[in-house]
Amino acid sequence: MTTPNTTPLTYNGYVTQIATMAVIQTTTVSGVVVGANDPAFNAIIPQMLNYAELRIQRDLDMLPALIANDTYSLTSNSNLLIIDPNDFVTIRSIIPKIVVGESFVNGPPLLPCTKEFLDTVYGDPTIVGVPTYYAMAGGDTSTGGTTENNIYVGPWPDYSYPLTIRGLQRVPTLYKYADTAHASTTATFISTYYPDLLIMASMIYISAYQRNFGRQNDDPQMAQSYEGQYQALLKGAVTEENRKRFQADAWSSLATSPVATPTR
Repeated sequence: MTTPNTTPLTYNGYVTQIATMAVIQTTTVSGVVVGANDPAFNAIIPQMLNYAELRIQRDLDMLPALIANDTYSLTSNSNLLIIDPNDFVTIRSIIPKIVVGESFVNGPPLLPCTKEFLDTVYGDPTIVGVPTYYAMAGGDTSTGGTTENNIYVGPWPDYSYPLTIRGLQRVPTLYKYADTAHASTTATFISTYYPDLLIMASMIYISAYQRNFGRQNDDPQMAQSYEGQYQALLKGAVTEENRKRFQADAWSSLATSPVATPTR
């Protein structure tokens, strides 16, 4: 693996940066940087990272978060496909493998539709074949969706078709490396390639800890200023991620030119 052409943030580097900007003293305990005699600061670090990393991932459709999973398959004579909610945030495509000769090959991707459409057109379980459509139908009721996401397909499968599912996953959190072995050496994709966004989003969160989140507090511009910086950085990051996927100007990988004529 090559060395990134950025200045990555390890967990210790991240805590040090935030503590410096928030004027909080730190110390190192068993190789991990923590707030010195500041249990309140230490207590908010996990959720501060949650706030920052989740916000970045919701704002950016990051290319490395797009994965393919081929461990799932349909069950013959069952129109229900159960997905682990930890595997995907959103699903982009479901591709069944069909038999051609003596081999499995990728069939046409299933088309997304509504559960009502499936119930109307493919409600009869005797109508079987290679599925053509799928509908997202929520999670399990017993745990509020933390155990499974339910997907229905139509027509009902006549075979246990292997699947390739592509979609968006959550990338690992930097807090995963808050231990002696990794705190000073390991970085994540966000802390490597978007450390600026990570810092600004975290400072918005810590402004609440410092009682400077709203207009009625001592420094009414503090949180708003960090929010403004975050939004400015986000604008360029969104463009960059779109360029990675050839979803930029004219479905290319090129940045929009303000002077090129005629337009593409």
